[in-house]
Amino acid sequence: MELLRQIDGYCERTDFSYWSEPLNAVTNLSFILAALILWPRVRGILGAQILVVILFVIGVGSYLFHTHATVWAAMADTIPIGLFILTYLFLVNLNILRWPLWAAVLGTLAFLPYAYAVTSFVMQMPFLRVSSFYWSVPLLLVIYAFFPKVNAAGVSRGFLIGAGLLAMSLTFRSLDESLCSSVPVGTHFLWHLLNGVMLGWMIVVYRRHMLASASQGG
Repeated sequence: MELLRQIDGYCERTDFSYWSEPLNAVTNLSFILAALILWPRVRGILGAQILVVILFVIGVGSYLFHTHATVWAAMADTIPIGLFILTYLFLVNLNILRWPLWAAVLGTLAFLPYAYAVTSFVMQMPFLRVSSFYWSVPLLLVIYAFFPKVNAAGVSRGFLIGAGLLAMSLTFRSLDESLCSSVPVGTHFLWHLLNGVMLGWMIVVYRRHMLASASQGG
C-alpha cells in the first residue's frame, strides 16, 4: 500500500529500523516541551489554546515520521504543520487585523494560491527548493509585519523575529542532505530545535496581543 511505502529523505537515516534517526526523533521534544510550557500560560485564550494543542500534535507527528519513515507518518508530520499555519493566519486576520469573520476566512484561504505561487518560484532556486513550500511562511510574516494595523498593535517586531527564526531553521533543513559527507547526522535536527522555539514564540506574540487587547477593553 502507498501509505506504508517507506521514505528515506535525511542524512541521519541509514536504514529503515525504528531508531535510524535518533537525533531527528528525539529533538521533536522541542515542540512538545514548548506546548507543555505554554499550556498553563494560555488559559482563557481559546485561539492560543488551539495553537498549543496543534503544536503538541506537530511534535508527535514529526516523531512518528522520523521513526516509522512511511507515507502515513509523513502525513502525520505535515498535516498538523499546515493546520498550524492556517489557524495562526486566521487568528491574525480576525483578532489582530480585526477583519470580519468572512474576510478572515477568505484571507486565510488566500494563503493556498499565495503559497503555490511562492513555492513555484522558489522551486527554481537550487538551494531553496529543498524547503520550497515553507519559504512562503517567513515571507508572509514579513509582509504582515508591515500591515498598518499589525504595526499599531505592536506585534510587528514579534513577526519579524519569528520570520528570522524560521529562515534560520529552514536554512538548516535545506542544508541537511548537501552536508551528508561531512556531517553524517545531518542538520535536520536543528530545524526541529529552532522551529520548536519559533512556533512557541509565535504563540507568545499572539498571547501578548490578546492580553493587551483585553486589558484595553478591546
